[in-house]
Amino acid sequence: MMDITCIFMSVLMIVADGFIVHGPSGPLVAPLGSSVVLPCYVDELPVMEGLEVQRRRTDSETLVHLFLDGESRPESQEQDYHDRAHFFTDQIQHGNFSLCLDNLTAEDEGEYVCKVHSQDSGETVVQIKHERLLVSGSDRSISAHDGEDVTLNCSVDSHIKPEHIEVSWIRTDGDILVLFFQNNKTLPDSSDEQYRERVEFFTAEIPKGNFSLRLKSVRTEDKGVYMCQVFAGGLSANANVVLEQLGFSSWHIAVLFFCFAAGSGAVLLLCSLIYCRYKNTDTSSIIWNLQVSLVFCPNICLFFAFMLWGFTEGSLHETVTCCALSILRPVMLIWTLCYLKNLQDSHKSWIRFFRIAHELTVLTVIVYSVLFAYGWRISAHDTDNGRRISSGICFGCVVLSCLLSAGLNDALCIFLSFFQLLQLMFSFRLPSLVFVIVVFVQALTLCCIPLLTLLRARLRCLRHRWMTILCILITTPLDIILVIYAHLNILEREKEYLEWTCVILFIEVQKMIVVFKENVQEAERSVVEGRRQQTETSQKGSNALPLCHEIMFMFGAVGLVLLSSVTLTAELILKARNGERVMKDMRVVVFPSECVFALYWLVLQMHDFWRIVTSGFTHNQITHLNDVISG
Repeated sequence: MMDITCIFMSVLMIVADGFIVHGPSGPLVAPLGSSVVLPCYVDELPVMEGLEVQRRRTDSETLVHLFLDGESRPESQEQDYHDRAHFFTDQIQHGNFSLCLDNLTAEDEGEYVCKVHSQDSGETVVQIKHERLLVSGSDRSISAHDGEDVTLNCSVDSHIKPEHIEVSWIRTDGDILVLFFQNNKTLPDSSDEQYRERVEFFTAEIPKGNFSLRLKSVRTEDKGVYMCQVFAGGLSANANVVLEQLGFSSWHIAVLFFCFAAGSGAVLLLCSLIYCRYKNTDTSSIIWNLQVSLVFCPNICLFFAFMLWGFTEGSLHETVTCCALSILRPVMLIWTLCYLKNLQDSHKSWIRFFRIAHELTVLTVIVYSVLFAYGWRISAHDTDNGRRISSGICFGCVVLSCLLSAGLNDALCIFLSFFQLLQLMFSFRLPSLVFVIVVFVQALTLCCIPLLTLLRARLRCLRHRWMTILCILITTPLDIILVIYAHLNILEREKEYLEWTCVILFIEVQKMIVVFKENVQEAERSVVEGRRQQTETSQKGSNALPLCHEIMFMFGAVGLVLLSSVTLTAELILKARNGERVMKDMRVVVFPSECVFALYWLVLQMHDFWRIVTSGFTHNQITHLNDVISG
């Protein structure tokens, strides 16, 4: 209830015919739900006989309260004012006809007249306004460049003290809490993680009702609508501020530059290479230099583009894996050069030092290092440290398996697959039954390939070509499908399970390429001397489709670079425009497309293995091979 003493300090005197009726000097302001006193009193006590005091609304002549013949007449009141409007009965004898109106509503706002009738008459008018909380923001949208600091305006027009005000800055598109103010304190720990330590109030301005927000180091994902929501008692109000037109920072411009350099450079080098071949002149050194430039330069530019992307927009896992793939892609591209018919023998001997097994080992170590760190972090709150220790031991075995040899043989591939799944089992709690089945079938698959050559010499039924190709076509897809199934079970509760599955799929395809490549070379060494001639014929046969090899090489050297650079550029532009990413993670584009390139060469290795194993064993060769097997 408002202080009556304060209200009566200034009064308006209205001169009537016989006596003076006093009222307030200005409108009465009170919060909704509270009680308000409408002053009305006279200097001289009128004669009580025949005294009538009416309270009515001036806009509708609604009777609020009636005092007649020494008592209140509630039956004459408007229904809305029953039990809410009453006089101070003990004050009437002193000439005080003030009215107390309880539970103030928004409909009570308006003017009320107090009419006093006795031998003489007089009146006064009182205006009621319910208390409003006015909050204002920015009239125009705010523009900023990436990395700048911006101020989102919010001004509170109220006499309420800051300790009674509660302010929430919320991003409306995701209902994200940006900053919270309560009990005259800023609560930074309540902020969402993406805004923590980047937002603050202007502390010195808060007593003036200024709750503007300072947003530091603006990012493209900060674009959106922000609401300043203010609560004070039963009152609430809000104002919106729009943050848009975020420009590119120097980091973004650098990303665009490297993407353009990678894409355009790959196309220009390819056109130059085609032109030199079309001329059909003695330019083998020029062609070789163009080939090497096409392999290295665009991928190096793409590596820097992904690295800078990680500094601004990309996540750590996305950046590390995409950068690793970009810098290691030249190894696989140089390895595939062996299958291009236009290379000289001297060049072929030189590029044999670039083995796809090297790319596999390095990429495996990088990927499982990130997975180990990720698993270690999410298990930080576990009371049982046994899982973390076991995961660390298995990760060490993965690294050791990769580093034991310059390349991977079949045994190391089996151990590597075993420790990879074991590490993830301890990190992410893979069901034990799935683990046993996957490891058993994968070991059987990897052992089946090198044993196929020896079993053909022992078992006549396996000498049919269709039996060999059936074994290859069953074991290889089965191995890949089981590994992907296992990883989906491992990571299904993680938000990046799809992205990691794409990465593991590419690693598994590379592993199968290595297995078949090693067994092709082993089969060449195991057969008798007469086999060498057939092997050479087989190798010529493998190059019977030079156009397909050229097309796939161009897809890997140019197409994949263009796809990654265009996707990265479009993602950056769309995010700057819309404030959010369209493609949540670049790995779902980069690694599946890389798998298409790798799968072609896997099929080629399977074809080479099949031709070597099935290319016509003579009776003497089988006898010699049996002697070799027997010892």
